[in-house]
Amino acid sequence: MNKFIPLYKPSISNHEKRNVLSCIKDKWISSKGEFVRKFENSFKEKFKYKFATVTTNGTTALHLALLALNLKKGDEVIVPNLTYISACNAVSYINAKPILADVNKDTWLMDEKTIEKCVSKRTKAIVLVHLYGLPYNFDMIKRIINKYKLKVIEDCAEAIGSKYKNRYVGNFGDISTFSFYGNKTITTGEGGMVVTKNKKIYEKIVKLKSQGLDIFKKNNYYNHEVIGYNYRMTNICAAIGLAQLGRIDSLIKRKKEINKLYNKFLDTSNLTFQQSDKHCSSTYWLINVLFKNDQIRKNVEKKLSLKKIETRPIFVPMNKLKMYKKSDVNLKNSINIHFNGLSLPSYPELKNEEIRYISLIINKTLKLYDSK
Repeated sequence: MNKFIPLYKPSISNHEKRNVLSCIKDKWISSKGEFVRKFENSFKEKFKYKFATVTTNGTTALHLALLALNLKKGDEVIVPNLTYISACNAVSYINAKPILADVNKDTWLMDEKTIEKCVSKRTKAIVLVHLYGLPYNFDMIKRIINKYKLKVIEDCAEAIGSKYKNRYVGNFGDISTFSFYGNKTITTGEGGMVVTKNKKIYEKIVKLKSQGLDIFKKNNYYNHEVIGYNYRMTNICAAIGLAQLGRIDSLIKRKKEINKLYNKFLDTSNLTFQQSDKHCSSTYWLINVLFKNDQIRKNVEKKLSLKKIETRPIFVPMNKLKMYKKSDVNLKNSINIHFNGLSLPSYPELKNEEIRYISLIINKTLKLYDSK
C-alpha cells in the first residue's frame, strides 16, 4: 500500500451537492434561506432538543453560550486542561477566568475529584468537553455541580450523537454547543449550533448572533437593541449540514466499526485506548491510543509518517500554552496523555484493509522497540 492516508476527510455525497446547487440556483446563499430553518428543526427533532440555532462555528457557539449565562468579568469557569483551545478562548472573550482542571488518566475527562479542586467562591460555570466523542458520566459529577450551583455548558463539538444512559449529549447542560468543522462527524465546512431547553436563553443567543437585533419582532429592521455579533450561518452551509444530518446514523455506525477494528487489530501490550463505562456511548470522533512512554509514541509516529499515514498528537494541554501558562503540579494526567498519545486515521471512508495495515505497522514498531 503506497497511497497517502490522511487523519481525516469529510464524507460528501450527491445529496450535499444537490442542496448546494439548489441554493445557487435560487440565489439564497447568505444567512437567509430555507435550509437554515430546516437544518435547525431537523437537528432539534433528531436529538430531542427544545431550541436550536446555527452559528458560524463551534467557537462562536461557545462564545454565545457563555454570554447568555450573564457571566461577569472575574467570574471563574472550570475548563478541562486537556482540550482544544476554543473553550479557554471563549471564556477569555467575556473577560471571565478559565480555571484549568486535570483529567482522569483513563477517561481523559474531568472527574469529581479534579473538578472540586478547582472550585472557589468565584466559580460560576463549568465547560464539559466530551473529548474525542466520549460523553461524561453525569451521575459521577452531578453532586459537585449541584453542590456548588454551577452553570453547565456541554461542548459537544467532538461528540454529536454520543449518549449517556441512552440520552444524547446536549440534553444535560444549561446550554450545549456543537461544531461542524470539516473534520467533524458531520460537517458544514465551517459552522456550529447552540441548543438549550430555556426559551429566554435561546432568544438571547439569537439576538446576540444577529447583531443585537430581535428577529422575533415583525418588521423590526435595524432596531438593534444590544451590542451583538454577526455569527449567522449561511444557507449554503446549512444545506450541506441538512444533507449530512440525514446520513449521520450511517456515519456514526461506521465510526464505531472503525473503533472495533482498531481494538481488534492492535496489540494492546504496549498501548491503551481512552476508557469509558457501560453507561457512556462514544461516537469515536478520533481513535486515539496511549503508549507507555513518549519515545514509543515518537517511533510509531515516525514509522507511520514514512508510510504516508498521517497522525496527530493529542491536544496540547492548556497550561502549556503561553496565554494560559500554569504549573504542571496538579495537571499531570493531561501532560502524560499529551506526550504519550496519538490520534489515528478515523474518517468514515477509511477501508478495513487500511485499518489493518495501519495496525500492522504499529504492532511491528512496538515489537522492534521491545527487542532493543
